[in-house]
Amino acid sequence: MDILIFAVLAAVIFFKLFNVLGRRTGNEQPPPAPMPGPVADNDDQGTVLPFRRQEKEDGTADESGDPLAQGLDRIRRADRGFNVDEFHAGARQAFGMILDAFHKGDLEPVRGFLDEEVHRSFSQAIDDRDQHGAIRQIELVAIVDCEAIEAVMSGRQASITVRFRSNQIDVVKDSENRIIAGDPTSTIEVTDIWTFSRDTRARDPNWLLVATRSPA
Repeated sequence: MDILIFAVLAAVIFFKLFNVLGRRTGNEQPPPAPMPGPVADNDDQGTVLPFRRQEKEDGTADESGDPLAQGLDRIRRADRGFNVDEFHAGARQAFGMILDAFHKGDLEPVRGFLDEEVHRSFSQAIDDRDQHGAIRQIELVAIVDCEAIEAVMSGRQASITVRFRSNQIDVVKDSENRIIAGDPTSTIEVTDIWTFSRDTRARDPNWLLVATRSPA
């Protein structure tokens, strides 16, 4: 009976976290050998896809048919210090750091990378999880790819939306350390869509995470 109750609680927790984190695709893969270390040590894992950019013969951005290229070019014009490759690397690193902090239940180390609404949403999800007495353990095994899918300038505010695909180990345990959901020996593929934003005239170079969603 206790196991049944915890299984129901686990389902509730997964439903609530679905609103702030990515969607599990169900494509399980065997774990790599040897197992990777903590998230902070996984910066070099996975294959990173480049941002798409079309160029004219003179080397300038071709804005004729690619909304992403148009948006990135507008951001470059608004912020001469903007570098696509640096943003790409930073977004990938931020993804691992924020995901790790969220699942550890301590957002303080990444507080400077979250806007108020996202911080409030993540904090509420953590509180809901803790109140149910279940322990969710997630290990980021590898970031498979991350790709910009939208870039927008609104006034002086730049926003770039990135789609991440990652392999994770995701299990839920009860208060007696019994597994009630997930499989610690298999990875699952997860897709997250995160939007980062920055005031292009601000001195602070950091981009804030302003929205998260799952693919439609």
